[in-house]
Amino acid sequence: MADQKRVLILATNGFEQSELLGPKQALEDAGFSTTVASPEGGTIKGWNHSDWGQTVPVDALLSDVSEVDFDALLLPGGQMNPDILRMNDDAVDLVEAFNDAGKPIAAICHGPWLMVEADIVEGRTVTGWPSIRTDLANAGADVVDREVAIDGNFITSRKPDDIPAFSKALIAALA
Repeated sequence: MADQKRVLILATNGFEQSELLGPKQALEDAGFSTTVASPEGGTIKGWNHSDWGQTVPVDALLSDVSEVDFDALLLPGGQMNPDILRMNDDAVDLVEAFNDAGKPIAAICHGPWLMVEADIVEGRTVTGWPSIRTDLANAGADVVDREVAIDGNFITSRKPDDIPAFSKALIAALA
């Protein structure tokens, strides 16, 4: 369908496996198109609880994607993935571009670190993994501890257990 909504998933090696694959599957089941973008081509490897997990094919290079081609941005967590990406200027610029365009940004677990790096959380209500809540607060966010926090175009969640509510909120934002 020509008007199918498109969601960009920004990730690199070390993404939390369930936080990429769970929402990706929910979005696709709801009829949305997903594209995994990464700084590196080929495949990226997930982290599954306490060890390396599945690989996921990279559909597009980070350097080749733009917010104009997508309706929303999904930022999976895991500790390594957002920590690596927040040091990548293209990744941070992309997050900022989605925000400037007013498009939904859905970030789970450590994913909101990228929103902090893009300097877009000040005055916004967000949640995240407990270890990044101080970072969120120091960046000026109103930090809450709940399954999903929705504030304008922001959708944030804390952990893998929140994936169903997180996915539902993103799907509702796109509907």
